[in-house]
Amino acid sequence: MAGQSFAKSAQHLALRQSNFPIDMTLNFDKYAQSGHTFVNKIAAELGDEKDTSTAGRILRSTLHVLRDQSSTEESMQFISQLPMFIKAIYVDGWKVSGKKTKVRHLDDFIEEVHKRCRAAGHDNFTSQEGCYLAVHAVFRVIREYVSEAEIEDLRLTLPEGLRALLDQ
Repeated sequence: MAGQSFAKSAQHLALRQSNFPIDMTLNFDKYAQSGHTFVNKIAAELGDEKDTSTAGRILRSTLHVLRDQSSTEESMQFISQLPMFIKAIYVDGWKVSGKKTKVRHLDDFIEEVHKRCRAAGHDNFTSQEGCYLAVHAVFRVIREYVSEAEIEDLRLTLPEGLRALLDQ
């Protein structure tokens, strides 16, 4: 009886494995490269292709404020089209059931991004306008990766005062 059970398990495992690609190796270099490309594009949008540290901080702050405005379901749909490392930035430290910082107006969103950049130990902006331009740089790059349909879905779930973030 035990032999039959083992044989059935082995047969089931063989069937399951036949559905998987032969090489299931994760290609971390590929993931890293696509993440670097994404951040490099933001750095270029910000006007300094070499300053990927600033681009990364602004990206992280923007994504974290955005996720606080979105439902878990909408967040998952949105990030599904982003590079793996950018998805990791989005979910890093995420407390799905935790209290979220909800903002209703564009100026409040920008101020929250600015506050999170400062909390990370860097104040990259001399004005609210500078932060506004940086946030829009992040969204310009996001638009290169996320379909228009998904951008529109996300846009419609945001409070009306924030929808301009996703306008072209």
